[in-house]
Amino acid sequence: MEASVLKEQLNKAWDTVSSPFKDGIGRLRGTVPSDRERFSRANANPAAFRVLVRKEISDHVRSWRFLLLLAIIFLTCVASLYTALNSLQDAIKSTDGYSDFVILKLFTTSDGTLPSFIGFIGFLGPLLGIGLGFDAVNSERNKGTLSRIMAQPVHRDDLLNAKFIASLTIIGFMFLSLGLLVLALGFLIVGLPPSFEELLRILSFLVVTIVYIGFWLNLSILFSVKFRQPATSALSGIAVWLFFSFFYDMILNLISSGLAPNSDTASVDDMVHHVSFMLGLSRISPYTLFNEATSTLLMPTVRTLGPLTTEQAYGAIDSPLPFGQSLLLIWPQVTGLIALTLACFAISYVMFLRQEIRGRS
Repeated sequence: MEASVLKEQLNKAWDTVSSPFKDGIGRLRGTVPSDRERFSRANANPAAFRVLVRKEISDHVRSWRFLLLLAIIFLTCVASLYTALNSLQDAIKSTDGYSDFVILKLFTTSDGTLPSFIGFIGFLGPLLGIGLGFDAVNSERNKGTLSRIMAQPVHRDDLLNAKFIASLTIIGFMFLSLGLLVLALGFLIVGLPPSFEELLRILSFLVVTIVYIGFWLNLSILFSVKFRQPATSALSGIAVWLFFSFFYDMILNLISSGLAPNSDTASVDDMVHHVSFMLGLSRISPYTLFNEATSTLLMPTVRTLGPLTTEQAYGAIDSPLPFGQSLLLIWPQVTGLIALTLACFAISYVMFLRQEIRGRS
């Protein structure tokens, strides 16, 4: 009995003496967590991210800024729907090759007094993204609440992710509601239910719209991380929006007129190369990518987004393009929008992780 007790005491003493060596070897091998990792695992709150998302959504929904932006976009969309309904009868009678897609005409038709639904979304949608993200980080810094949030068991990247996810969730619900509202009003007024392909095209259009506005949201969050004052970040986002909406096309027209080959001596290949080059420059703009993607989805007669010669068009069947082929046609544009969004988010992510957040600095 005494021998067994003595043996147990010797084993405990050996474990006490050898435990630091075992932990050191385990840390070198990566099997035993370090003290810092143990502290972070013990204090990290897995529900903190969900709490931050709910808090950001609540702040946005209760703010007057969001309500004003929502009212502006809602009124303009209703106005575009009214003009589309006024000219819908003429659009149905037109021989454009897809008279069966009546519901899609509600998003693309206009009587000339106001832009169409996709025109309003492409022009005013970026304002919503800029309005929700221009003060995402610098307002917390100026109020002194950023250091208080970071003093809690919350990872720094969770704060930035929560602000983006919350704003994108609001944008997604808002435009999904607007799209379904236009669809329902069109069904009640026209009296024709949308076909399955029309429904797929409208839902795809709404997804592309959310991705497009998500780019402007990430760009405004990037300016919010970069600049200390919310007014500076807001003006920077609006300046980029105005540049791509108005001035970029003017610059491209000047470049095109200066580089255009002589029509008397240039060959067909020279003209096609010039048009392709200018089209590639125009696709740097997210506004152009959005217009090409949405027009292809909502207009099934669009069969190409590049220069088309007579030899290439010879023998083509004059019929609407199937939904799957339209998706393949706009896949580069959608990929470009996603890439721009991810690039802005990555830059703001790295900048935010490297910034000093103690106090009001």
